[in-house]
Amino acid sequence: MLQIKSFVCNPYQENTYLLYDETGDCAIIDPGMYTGEEQTRVRNFITEQKLKPVLLLNTHCHIDHVLGNKFIYDNFGLLPQFHEGELRMLEAVPAYAPIQGINYEISPNPDTFLPETGSITFGNSRLELIFAPGHSPAHLCFYSKADNFLIGGDVLFYGSIGRTDLPGGNHEQLLQNIREKLFVLPDDCKVYPGHGPHTTIAHEKSHNPFLR
Repeated sequence: MLQIKSFVCNPYQENTYLLYDETGDCAIIDPGMYTGEEQTRVRNFITEQKLKPVLLLNTHCHIDHVLGNKFIYDNFGLLPQFHEGELRMLEAVPAYAPIQGINYEISPNPDTFLPETGSITFGNSRLELIFAPGHSPAHLCFYSKADNFLIGGDVLFYGSIGRTDLPGGNHEQLLQNIREKLFVLPDDCKVYPGHGPHTTIAHEKSHNPFLR
């Protein structure tokens, strides 16, 4: 059974997730650690729980979701994995980070890209890939069927959706992907978004003003 630990990081208040099971193997998703204190919190949790980080995953590559990529690489030797369509998003970060007042430590590039469909495994656990662009050009979500939760990145929030006014955004595409790929998940599926509190598929079907 997968356990989830979240950390709110960086000036954008991004949710960084650690997923781990009874084997101790751990997947780090969207590491947003920026300050030394944020880095220490994550590292201490990994140490205290005796976890072994084996995967570094990015749902997408906007700045707030990749700020901790280099820290994870330096400490655990993990290269990020994401869909190849996000590479240009990652490569754009050094140009706009200073404009936003961010001291960005450049993320390493992947040596493995994730496909649009399929699954990835670690420990005794499996995450299914759900390709849901719209907020960014090649956004992936990670779904645990066994534990009935979704790491959703910036696709679907509690009462909201990801913004689509950034490069590569497409509002209608985002809405279509939410309806066709996320709303087909079980109603009681928990959604852990890239910002803000978690929600459920049923709640967003009934109450999200962008999707009624």
